[in-house]
Amino acid sequence: MSMLKNLFIGLSKNEFMNTAAKKYGLKLGAQSVVAGTNLEEAIKSIKELNLHGISCTVDNLGEFVYKEEEALEAKEQILEVIEAIYTNKLDAHISLKPSQLGLDIDYNFCLNNLQEIVSKAYQYGIFINIDMEDYARLQPSFDILDELSKEYDNVGTVIQAYFYQSEENIEKYRNYRLRIVKGAYKEPEEVAYQDKKDIDANFVKLIEYHLLNGKFTSIATHDHNIINHVKKFVKEHNIPNDKFEFQMLFGFRKDLQLQLAREGYNFCTYVPFGSDWYGYFMRRLAERPQNINLVAKQVFTKKTNAILGVAAGAFLLGRLSKKRNK
Repeated sequence: MSMLKNLFIGLSKNEFMNTAAKKYGLKLGAQSVVAGTNLEEAIKSIKELNLHGISCTVDNLGEFVYKEEEALEAKEQILEVIEAIYTNKLDAHISLKPSQLGLDIDYNFCLNNLQEIVSKAYQYGIFINIDMEDYARLQPSFDILDELSKEYDNVGTVIQAYFYQSEENIEKYRNYRLRIVKGAYKEPEEVAYQDKKDIDANFVKLIEYHLLNGKFTSIATHDHNIINHVKKFVKEHNIPNDKFEFQMLFGFRKDLQLQLAREGYNFCTYVPFGSDWYGYFMRRLAERPQNINLVAKQVFTKKTNAILGVAAGAFLLGRLSKKRNK
């Protein structure tokens, strides 16, 4: 399983495949887990989910942003999403990645872009969630959150359970709205748990801590065992439903999403959209390789399998070449 995870992580960083995915659109197979390539399609999906009592967090996808004009374009697109949420009276908020807005270019440039986004969202009463990425971007992202929080209270972030420092971070940011996840990147053992049991145990520990001590907890998981544990925990500790929500990804475990909403729990679907869907899709498969089973029948076509096969071969050959050159 770890080899499969490494494969998908490697594919997610492949710029050639990302470019090909943009060119061919969702024909390569992600149409079931990405809410379209444009804002109009995303709004349609959000409205349908809202009709079922499901809130949404919207991610205008973007990868490999190394030029200021690309980051500025991403900023304008996110501002358009905020305007659309307000104009259409959608039950939705924004999720965004600092790297998409220029973190890899210049810290202050990224901060300025985020300030503009958060400011507009604040005017409309819309929440902004700063998604966390890999370890190299972890502290700069927290630094940005600290700066934004000096002026705005409509911003929160993500705590990734596989990092050793997550317990410290969740205590520091307990007064924030937090999404708690297991983590979707490949990180070294110096900074992160490697064993699934350790990650799961820390995930539950962090969830319980924030439910008892935090402002609002978004529990992001498709694992029904953890969901059932949370249901029991909140009942035993008299935690009201308005203190937390369950979150799942668009296109995954749809029946369970609807069931939880019908049971009266706050539920939020993570709705990604845009032509830059490839890296996101690969990380979802890496995060939980069992996800392949959830989407394989409706996602993978013969063309997709052939392209993924070529990419996988290139990835494995690359690894072998690196080993030989050592």
